[in-house]
Amino acid sequence: MLSLQIGPLALPTGLVLLFVSLCVAYGAAWSLRRYRQQPDAGPLVSDMLIAGLLAARLAFVLRWHEQYLVAPWSIINIRDGGFLAPAGIAAALAIAAWRCRRPAMAAMRRPLAISVATGALAWGVLSAGISLAYDKPTALPAVALQALDGAPVTLAALASGKPMVVNLWASWCPPCRREMPVLAAAQQARADIVFVYANQREDAAAASAFLERSGVTLRNVLLDSEAALGKAAGSSALPTTLFYDAQGRLIDTHLGELSDASLASKLQKIAPSGSL
Repeated sequence: MLSLQIGPLALPTGLVLLFVSLCVAYGAAWSLRRYRQQPDAGPLVSDMLIAGLLAARLAFVLRWHEQYLVAPWSIINIRDGGFLAPAGIAAALAIAAWRCRRPAMAAMRRPLAISVATGALAWGVLSAGISLAYDKPTALPAVALQALDGAPVTLAALASGKPMVVNLWASWCPPCRREMPVLAAAQQARADIVFVYANQREDAAAASAFLERSGVTLRNVLLDSEAALGKAAGSSALPTTLFYDAQGRLIDTHLGELSDASLASKLQKIAPSGSL
């Protein structure tokens, strides 16, 4: 499941899990301070979080620096989801080890370890629960779609044994409109990958009018009038982009706006021999 519906809001599942896990970690730190008279580990948990996020973003920017150099302002646009988790985890643990190295901080080690472990356990349990409650699709959905001229189309027929990128979008969605030039450029540059743009719940007139206004040239624009692809992927938020390898297996997903760098990082997973 890529997103969770909370009232009128569709929030990324990963973001919700991070928030809940942090609340659990802070709650554990508060309980240890309140009832066990242990040092308050909450501020150090915050320092670990900040260091981890900054390191994860910096590592991603360095890895894809060529894409970011073209538009340096995009480095601060964290909406593209460009983070390298291993670098963030390493930085968070390094901060904790550095801060607790002195004998004077020895009393902080136990409450910090308990708080971090409790938050990590909450993440694991919730992730496992969501995985058990929702069967993640692993292959191209056998969904009936339509071309703009009304002809029936299937994803498998379009893929023809190539890796495939399926972008779920709508003309009323601002981040969908912002990322279209990025996807269009990639479609022009990567003949080894099939790009599909599945419009969600709009008719051919609305989709065609948007494409004409935007001036973006796209191939394989399809209509998904029942949002069947979004339901299959477990996402009610737009834009959502699905990445399949040449065998039709779902390798990665992206919820939200793509940048040149975040798109390049995803394409490498399904067609590592190419370059954007």
